[in-house]
Amino acid sequence: MQSTTQDFKHNVQHALADPNLQDSLAKLKVGFSERRRQAAERLPEFEALRDRARDIKNHTLAHLDFYLEEFERKVLALGGHVHWAPTAEDARRIIADLCRSVNARTIAKSKSMVSEEIGLNDHLEALGIQPVETDLGEYIIQLRHEPPSHIIAPAVHLTKDQVADTFLEAHAKLGFTRRLTERNDMVAEARYVLRQKFIDADVGLTGANFLVAETGSSMLVTNEGNADLSNTLPKMHIVLASIEKVIPTLEDAAVLLRVLARSATGQESSAYTTLNTGPRRDGDLDGPSAYHVVILDNGRSSVLGTEMQDMLRCIRCGACMNHCPVYGAIGGHAYGWVYPGPIGAVLTPQLLGVEEASNLPNASTFCGRCESVCPVRIPLPGLMRHWREREFERHLTPKGVRQGLALWSWMARRPRLYRRLTGLANRVLALFGRADGRYGSLPLAGGWTRFRDFPAPQPGGTFHAQWQRRKA
Repeated sequence: MQSTTQDFKHNVQHALADPNLQDSLAKLKVGFSERRRQAAERLPEFEALRDRARDIKNHTLAHLDFYLEEFERKVLALGGHVHWAPTAEDARRIIADLCRSVNARTIAKSKSMVSEEIGLNDHLEALGIQPVETDLGEYIIQLRHEPPSHIIAPAVHLTKDQVADTFLEAHAKLGFTRRLTERNDMVAEARYVLRQKFIDADVGLTGANFLVAETGSSMLVTNEGNADLSNTLPKMHIVLASIEKVIPTLEDAAVLLRVLARSATGQESSAYTTLNTGPRRDGDLDGPSAYHVVILDNGRSSVLGTEMQDMLRCIRCGACMNHCPVYGAIGGHAYGWVYPGPIGAVLTPQLLGVEEASNLPNASTFCGRCESVCPVRIPLPGLMRHWREREFERHLTPKGVRQGLALWSWMARRPRLYRRLTGLANRVLALFGRADGRYGSLPLAGGWTRFRDFPAPQPGGTFHAQWQRRKA
């Protein structure tokens, strides 16, 4: 996927002016977040489980080399294969070589953000190998030649009418010439088309929610069952996962599953939780004859032992973006790369470089909602602040912002002058506010007042003045 993170401001303007996107986002704001709240309230030990989930991930990251090697030993003992991919290019090469080894022409893929990260689909298509996305949301956006806009709901930016138009255009050549209007009919049509894709696929490729070192299993959590068909019917199953997906035991997986589904979709548990443990054995009725796990680093190991390590706890639930007011206003495509929302604002600068993605850590109000709902308690605002500091150090911040901060810093070091000037500004602004106590426009604040009013100062003076009166 080509990055457009440097065009973030342009992307935002486009997103805010898109009525279909705004209509879709309005439903998102009350859907996932409300269901998550209700699911958490129904489980009295939910907060304690979040603590345990955090501790499991921290322990694993502290001993990551051990658990990755243990996972490899178990997979090899089961007759599978593990491939180590230091970079995205390595992962693409390994997967392409595996596909060519069985003369694959089509691949049934379940949803994998890592495959988006490494640009796998475009690479395979260039080699004459056709990947078919089988998750319904991913299938829709593949037909539209769009990237996903959300970690767990890749087509959340689309309306029902847009999906209906897409199906009519794509499926007409297959004999489906009626424009559908009901969601159930659209799902049935997609299921009919995709069923043959599963049967024809030479290779199945899936991601993994977790890699279990204890058993050498890859664990998948879905609501559609497409991943099970992708890894059962083809003769080769390839698992693509990044290094931080490994966890020690099945007991740990049980804890993480309890917070994952509730945080992601508000469910007690997802419809399908599947453990894939090696290739088909003698006597098995189905399953792949070859089982390969490709484990991607792509810069993640450089984070271990640093102040940014907490980002590797992420279990890709999407809760941070479901509750983020910025994501809720602009959607996922505005972020310009694979991972949107608060986790994208932290992960993208690490993977692409802060020079490329310096806009993203600033796309936050720092309200803290992302951290408050994260199932593994990642301190996302603090990590974004880290990238803002790196941006400032490298003089990537716009000149006007740097000059403004320098002026504020100079004044803040002179408290008496600071109080006088802020008091004067407070009185002047109070004089010119509207009758309702707000401003429709302000010099140097057009970015704010273009979309919302600015509150005028209220009687009582500055914070410092009020604080002094209270002390007295």
